[in-house]
Amino acid sequence: MSADRYLFTSESVSMGHPDKVSDQISDAILDHCLRADPKSRVACETLVTTDLVVVAGEITTSADLSYPVVEKLVRDTIREIGYTDPKIGFAADTCTIHSYLHAQSADIAQGVDVGGAGDQGMMFGFACNETQDLMPLPIQLSHRLVENHAKLRRSGKLPFLRPDAKSQVTVEYHADGTPHRIHTIVLSTQHDESVLVKKGSSDAFSHEARQQIIDHLIRPTIEAEHLNLLKGNLVMMKPDEPTPAMGEHDIFVYINPTGVFLIGGPHGDCGLTGRKIIVDTYGGRGRHGGGAFSGKDPTKVDRSAAYIARYIAKNIVAAGLATQCEVQLSYAIGHPDPLNIWVNTSGTLIPTLTESKLVDLIRKHFQLTPKGIIESLDLRRPIYHNSARHGHFGRPASEFSWEKTDKAAALKADAGL
Repeated sequence: MSADRYLFTSESVSMGHPDKVSDQISDAILDHCLRADPKSRVACETLVTTDLVVVAGEITTSADLSYPVVEKLVRDTIREIGYTDPKIGFAADTCTIHSYLHAQSADIAQGVDVGGAGDQGMMFGFACNETQDLMPLPIQLSHRLVENHAKLRRSGKLPFLRPDAKSQVTVEYHADGTPHRIHTIVLSTQHDESVLVKKGSSDAFSHEARQQIIDHLIRPTIEAEHLNLLKGNLVMMKPDEPTPAMGEHDIFVYINPTGVFLIGGPHGDCGLTGRKIIVDTYGGRGRHGGGAFSGKDPTKVDRSAAYIARYIAKNIVAAGLATQCEVQLSYAIGHPDPLNIWVNTSGTLIPTLTESKLVDLIRKHFQLTPKGIIESLDLRRPIYHNSARHGHFGRPASEFSWEKTDKAAALKADAGL
């Protein structure tokens, strides 16, 4: 690698990853509440482990949250993800479900009912021009890999795949921050016994199965997203074997590098709501305020303010005011207006603007009170279950309002472009 280039890595996890199972259950319950009562107050947490689901939290709603209803929501979510075989230690029809849901604290409601933020904290949004969706390239490719993994698994095209998987993409960048090429890809996927071969006295994931994943998942995903950055061969790294001779632009590909991945999902690792906050956002690019999204209704600024911050940053980049933009908002519980607006364009802002003027444009064009955010992004809808897998950002604007670029033209005009 040239001395004037650098590497950056991001990861994603599949819909069957234990933490994502928890996120999807929490957001399925949120959607159920919003479907019946758009003003529901929801803070729902889920834990999953071997054949066990525990749902707990504070919910104030007119929706039916009796045990049979919650049980059905949980089982339907697990079934949709693909955990249907009791033999792998976690399945929709056999797991035990405990529900510990109760009403939200009146102390919190006192401030929120009059339009204040549902909590204190700082939230960040980010956008850059590396991809068509204005997302950082490593996380966007990582998301698409696990998304396509799910499609191949559910269609039966790669029948040996099981729901739990993780992806990781390393991109080589030029010194100016523009992508040069894909450098390394890691894909770990749970699988069944049909692709095991004997290696000495142990079972191992077959190289034939690795090649199928390269041919049917990795190569098509990269070619569809960024063919121009696929500059060399995809070279399989075989566990416990020497690294093969590599060309200057060849891509290291690690598939199930431990050698076998039979035990996975909630049976392999305990899952918790809100434990994949970097996966959910920008893969480590930009900052993170620390608040998770799933299971929270939009009065919780952990979620809604992070969405509006992405909306702001994306529209600024879409307007051509900067090629990279990061936005911070902060709030106090019960107080409606943000305590601060901070913007950082990393030196990519057009010469006729300053970041101080950019903040003025943000104040003019975006509603930043919790009530204003909810109304402008239409957040009291049952849309959150699908956001809990494959990333909250860089998704279709037709489904997720914070991905729209409908403010770009007005921002551009006000900036004199």
